[in-house]
Amino acid sequence: MVTSDQRRRQLAREKYARQQQRREENRRKAKRRNTVIAAALAVVLAAGGAVYASVALTDDSKKGSDAAAGDSPATPTPSQSESASPEPKMAVDAKGTYTMSLKTNEGDIAIAMDAAKTPHTVNSFHHLAAKKYFDGSKCHRLTTGGIFVLQCGDPTGEGTGGPGYNIPDENLTALGKAGADGKVTYPAGTVAMANTGQPGTGGSQFFLVYKDSKLPPQYTPFGTMDAAGLKAVQAVAAAGGVGGAADGAPKKPVTIEKATVTKK
Repeated sequence: MVTSDQRRRQLAREKYARQQQRREENRRKAKRRNTVIAAALAVVLAAGGAVYASVALTDDSKKGSDAAAGDSPATPTPSQSESASPEPKMAVDAKGTYTMSLKTNEGDIAIAMDAAKTPHTVNSFHHLAAKKYFDGSKCHRLTTGGIFVLQCGDPTGEGTGGPGYNIPDENLTALGKAGADGKVTYPAGTVAMANTGQPGTGGSQFFLVYKDSKLPPQYTPFGTMDAAGLKAVQAVAAAGGVGGAADGAPKKPVTIEKATVTKK
């Protein structure tokens, strides 16, 4: 005859066995799911790499004696459009003006930003700066022919990094109507968002225009450098690119030591 204590122990053993079985089943399911996710991620990354390569090759194919930079300062983060992460919640005054201060090893750059014109962009920089996202990052690209920009904002320093979310394009009509060549002038001192060439693919990368540059009006102009900042960028540009390249890493390495965004 089975006593009540024996029955309780038997039930406890059976319960434990069921729990172990469920855990093992969950482990196998998780392993299968992770395998599928890893395979899908590999495909996405491979596709992103292909897009990046095609953009870079397109730029290279346009290089010549004068048009070394091609049409676009934007070869960042082609895979950002695959991201499922939402952009940060609005935390800035959509009618306020802000200053993004970049402390760099080549001089300080103050960038005036108007949230009334580019609320999503200003909010994103406010969010990223607060997280020290840009601190210690290098400006990875200097273009000295065709267009004249210093591109920054990628913590990897490779031109492929981003925050894991995208922000919408803004203020695209601010520089006037495009001419017959489909371009507008981004004046010296302008700070604008880089993107993949597709709408709504801005992330964290941006470019500093140190000399008037003709570009398609598809890069959000969100700020203006102060005189000292423009002079600092022009000094970097005057030194040229590594190996004399008209489109590549600057000969004078530029590191953003600290970035802050404050309301005026």
